[in-house]
Amino acid sequence: MSAFSLADHLLAAFAAAGAGAVNAIAGGGTLISFPTLVALGAGRVSANVTNTVALCPGYFGGAVAQRSQLPGQRARLIRLSIAAAFGGLTGSVLLLATGEAAFTKLVPWLILLACALLGGQNYIRKWLGIGTRSHGAPSAIAVLATFVVSIYGGYFGAGLGIALLAVLGLVIDETLPRLNALKQVLALVINVVAACFFAGSGHVIWTLVAVMAPASLLGGLAGGKLVTRINPAVLRAAVVVYGTVLAIYYLVR
Repeated sequence: MSAFSLADHLLAAFAAAGAGAVNAIAGGGTLISFPTLVALGAGRVSANVTNTVALCPGYFGGAVAQRSQLPGQRARLIRLSIAAAFGGLTGSVLLLATGEAAFTKLVPWLILLACALLGGQNYIRKWLGIGTRSHGAPSAIAVLATFVVSIYGGYFGAGLGIALLAVLGLVIDETLPRLNALKQVLALVINVVAACFFAGSGHVIWTLVAVMAPASLLGGLAGGKLVTRINPAVLRAAVVVYGTVLAIYYLVR
């Protein structure tokens, strides 16, 4: 028997739908679903692992809805996906190896890091002066940066969309819609690899996954359709504010 009530499952499903939509539009949607699971009584590692598994369909839905932005990015996509897969696996191993206590201490700082990267993305890119517009194979720095942020994604699923979009914006000079589509595919790769690793860990709350996964798929599809109609900068700013408040809450509680 599940320790979670029907109302808990419904709330988790709504949170997953919202996370799928926000992830598709601007990133940061997992900052909705992760704290929801924690509030429902899941341990933070279990909430993180369950969140990672449940939101895989949402990233798939977002990638499908934004596939029109992927043509011309084949070489970039292949190399970055390989880096994302290895990074996601590394982060997943680190999560289960370090345990609940270390993860709980790191949560607010990881959220703040993701928010800082997203909020200061344009200023950091200008200061570093990196990235050239090209649809060919990515530079070594882009591959390395993707691998590093993918470790973060495998370790801490919440905030992955923010971190990916921020880092991709730093190392690749490309339009936001095309970066967003690339982010969706890479996040899907990271989450699928991590989910496969987590499946036998004993931390996944499968009854919540059963309702969250289809909800996140619908949210991802809807968000992918809305991405050209909603100002990403406005939503991104809202996500940064929300994430910062959430991090401060986790710090002081």
